Amino acid sequence: MQTKVSRDRSLMNDPSPSDFNKFWQSVRAIAGPYWYPTKSGERAFSDVIRIWGMLILLILLIIALVSVTAFNSFVTRYITDVIEEKDYPNFIKTIVVFSAALICITLLSGFSKLVRKKIALDWYKWLNNHTLSKYFSNRAYYRINFRSDVDNPDQRISQEIEPITSNALSFSAIFLEKVLEMTTFLVIIWSISQFIATVLVVYTIVGNLIAVYLGQQLNKINQEELELKAEYNYCLTHVRNHAESIAFFQGENQESNIIQRRFINLLKNIERKINWENNQELFDGAYKSAIQIFPYLVLAPIYMSGQADFGEVVQASIACNSFANAMATLIREFGNSGRFSSYVERLSEFSDALEAVTKQPENVSTIKTIEENHLAFEHVTLQTPNYEQVIVEDLSVSIQPGEGLLIIGPSGRGKSSLLRAIAGLWNAGTGRLVRPPLEEVLFLPQRPYIILGTLREQLIYPNTNRQMTDPELKDILQQVNLQNLLNRVEGFDTEVPWENILSLGEQQRLAFARLLVTNPSFTILDEATSALDLNNEGNLYQQLQETKTTFISVGHRESLFNYHQWVLELSQDSSWQLLTVQDYRLQKAKEIVTNSSVNPETTIDILPDNQSQSQPEISIEIDTIVGLSHKEMQILTNSPINTIRSKASLGKSITTKDGFTYRYDKNPKVLKWVIT
Repeated sequence: MQTKVSRDRSLMNDPSPSDFNKFWQSVRAIAGPYWYPTKSGERAFSDVIRIWGMLILLILLIIALVSVTAFNSFVTRYITDVIEEKDYPNFIKTIVVFSAALICITLLSGFSKLVRKKIALDWYKWLNNHTLSKYFSNRAYYRINFRSDVDNPDQRISQEIEPITSNALSFSAIFLEKVLEMTTFLVIIWSISQFIATVLVVYTIVGNLIAVYLGQQLNKINQEELELKAEYNYCLTHVRNHAESIAFFQGENQESNIIQRRFINLLKNIERKINWENNQELFDGAYKSAIQIFPYLVLAPIYMSGQADFGEVVQASIACNSFANAMATLIREFGNSGRFSSYVERLSEFSDALEAVTKQPENVSTIKTIEENHLAFEHVTLQTPNYEQVIVEDLSVSIQPGEGLLIIGPSGRGKSSLLRAIAGLWNAGTGRLVRPPLEEVLFLPQRPYIILGTLREQLIYPNTNRQMTDPELKDILQQVNLQNLLNRVEGFDTEVPWENILSLGEQQRLAFARLLVTNPSFTILDEATSALDLNNEGNLYQQLQETKTTFISVGHRESLFNYHQWVLELSQDSSWQLLTVQDYRLQKAKEIVTNSSVNPETTIDILPDNQSQSQPEISIEIDTIVGLSHKEMQILTNSPINTIRSKASLGKSITTKDGFTYRYDKNPKVLKWVIT
């Protein structure tokens, strides 16, 4: 589906309270079912307890890490004093404590990151499965394609779920750790110099304001980057999916230009992002450097005057440096949060769209579906899903077991839409649809669905658990004239890109092989033989008839009339007519004669066996007799009228252009050409 770019919708572009509330609601919608499920069966209670236990452990590890780090600043201060006093025994003891603290910091830091990543992985696994469940529920994956405001669902699932969980845990853990560090070291600085602490608070407020501004710009750029990458990825996927068509048209230059345009837009966005990130890095560096210099400017004179010891100066410097590092990290995380907010917005939008497309609209009429062991439309008026167009009106058709119904009509008139109604994909309208359970129905589209799997899995699809031996599968391939396929692969368990190595005709025969394997009670064929020659088509339909399955076909070929008993013709004005194949052919033959300026009341010439061509002709009215006249047969065969008369007198049959065979009935009450 083509991407739809809307670069003005980032939640962080205009950070008004309503935008923040919307963002927070999106976060709650994504995180709530995992961390605090309210619906029964949403998550196992043991899983919730386990993950909250891991979260509490993570918080305790962060608190311990900050505590040990703060403790180490005092140890550093004491080491400085011991060195200044040249107290070697206390120096050794202090170094041991300092080393132990460093080891604890290393272990706590590593273990806290491990726990954080484990939680993120568990959340990612659950959120991905939860989203996929909604994606495949009630055929939302099909219905979402009719939503033009939701682009690239595949990218949203495969590339944008994992960053939400990892970024959320990373940001939360870092935020907690750095806020605790800043608070702890601010208290330490306050105990040394209230003036320095006050300046740091003011400095922090100013720094945050600047950081928020820089972060807003990066948020906008990150939102654009996601959408531009989606566009670029879509173009490349489009080329791969339509490689053969592009090769036929020799459209490489045009496709390359289209892709280059998308890539240039992406490059421009990346250049803007580099510039803003550079601005942010310069600000971070300047911010951090100023804090590192400031305590020396204030405390050095105090130390030189003897009002403070050197350990206090060192500790204050370490505290200010740690405060600066924590602040710089927070600023960087807030800058990166723009990408997180974009992911959250897109996933929330996608999740809401999945729920919307599966929710039945209120105050609208729908076709009622009844599951029974036959197919029937009972006063069905079918409309497009948006209720804007009527496809067929007041349709009543019942198909008896073992019969074949052929649906015909102008292109775009809704033939395939009736099949969608049978499959439950479209239900806008009124009336009743009686059909068997969908498990008993096999659908064969014009372009068969080729799965990603082995040849064996292709043949037994959709029942992938069915067990069939190699000889049985070989016999199936023989029946659909695909016996040479095994010469091109190593066996039934070979997995290759089947869509690339099989022609459309071979794919259609493979689909018929599935039919012979599955042997369903009901089969729906949507131009399923359009790429086959008449011999292969005839072979497959004959085998279909032998299975005694009830089937509905959509098609334009006249040859299809040979394999069906009934014809349902759809018209442009939403009307329809149901005829037997024979009646439909007679109707069309008369229309041909009428369209050829032949008067329906014109008498026809009959040559009895005992009369010469010069004898008087017998006149019979067409509209009083069932069958075709000599002139009608002449039009259907393009044969001379004398040839038609001669074969009539000799009792020979004639095959018309549409493949039907007629014989002349010499009964004085008939005297017409009738189908044999």
